[in-house]
Amino acid sequence: MGVTGLVSPMFMGVVMSKHRIFTMSFARVYPCYVTKAQKKGRTQEEVDLIICWLTGYDLSELHGCVKGDMTIEDFFGRAPAMHPARHLVTGVVCGVRVEDVEDPLMREIRILDKMIDELAKGKVMEKILRRLPDGDGTTGTNQ
Repeated sequence: MGVTGLVSPMFMGVVMSKHRIFTMSFARVYPCYVTKAQKKGRTQEEVDLIICWLTGYDLSELHGCVKGDMTIEDFFGRAPAMHPARHLVTGVVCGVRVEDVEDPLMREIRILDKMIDELAKGKVMEKILRRLPDGDGTTGTNQ
């Protein structure tokens, strides 16, 4: 029976399913980010800036993703250049500490959630868009 008496599902031939959010359409989630920000007096443009900063999409690419049928997993998987300072986004969102999330895709989702949460809470954009300690100067996009 082993030390704990538990058997790992991997050894039982059970395939773990993807988290539901991974298969959701980005077009379905994006308006929720915009609505959350707008309810607190922020703008869609600020939401777009955060998403473009994080993922490296330009504005036209982002809007193409919103109009398409891309899943959240594909949205992050096809991102042109995830921002190198995104690891500086820390703290708790939805009861989960961002930096403790083990699954890489879920961590990217939580980072975006945290940044939108900071926007809605009134944090200034200069603080939301983190900079690397060496002052890479990146404020809006990854370029």
